[in-house]
Amino acid sequence: MRSAANDLTARARIRDAAIAAFARDGFDATSLRAIAAEAGVSAALIVHHFGDKNTLRAECDEYVVSVFIDDEHDLIEAPTGDRIRAALHDLDRYGRYVDYLSRMLVDGSPAADRLFDSFLASTRSVLAEQRDAGMLEPMSDPELTTLLVTLMGLGPVVMRSQIARALGTDQLSPAGLLRLTLPTLELLTHGIYSTTALLDSARNALSSEGTASEGDAS
Repeated sequence: MRSAANDLTARARIRDAAIAAFARDGFDATSLRAIAAEAGVSAALIVHHFGDKNTLRAECDEYVVSVFIDDEHDLIEAPTGDRIRAALHDLDRYGRYVDYLSRMLVDGSPAADRLFDSFLASTRSVLAEQRDAGMLEPMSDPELTTLLVTLMGLGPVVMRSQIARALGTDQLSPAGLLRLTLPTLELLTHGIYSTTALLDSARNALSSEGTASEGDAS
């Protein structure tokens, strides 16, 4: 009889093989038989553990989201130099998951929407904890800010080839990561404008629009 430990190992091996196959060939073009061959198991064992390919994809999505969110959360809670350096140089750990996301987020399926929603919800949770800890500036629209932060994180994944062309190197290479890290954190921490002139003008304009709309409604 197969032990529980072996079952867990087989389940993880199937999941990892599916992540690699979906990233390389896409969800629709990948069969359970192909995943089974990559994992070194039978297709029947995949059905035993996951039922069908859609359920397997859902577990892959959940796992990949957890890799990025859990590790990012550790960095935010305790952003030590050692942790930042480890994250920057652990390319073997993250590369395959970036490949997975870059394909699965844009395949136009309901599952792609759920994958995006998972990142959005996780970003919302992290920002809420940071807000409670007094780490965030006041926001006029926290939900839209959450969406923008999520897009900033996923944009480089979806547009990986375009960013590599602009940088002259893959963003996942040591050189690419080193170049992207400080500007990204500077943008999130300080912004890019040295005055509040544009923000003040926008607030005044939007306030006037709101007043005018209320007058028209009455």
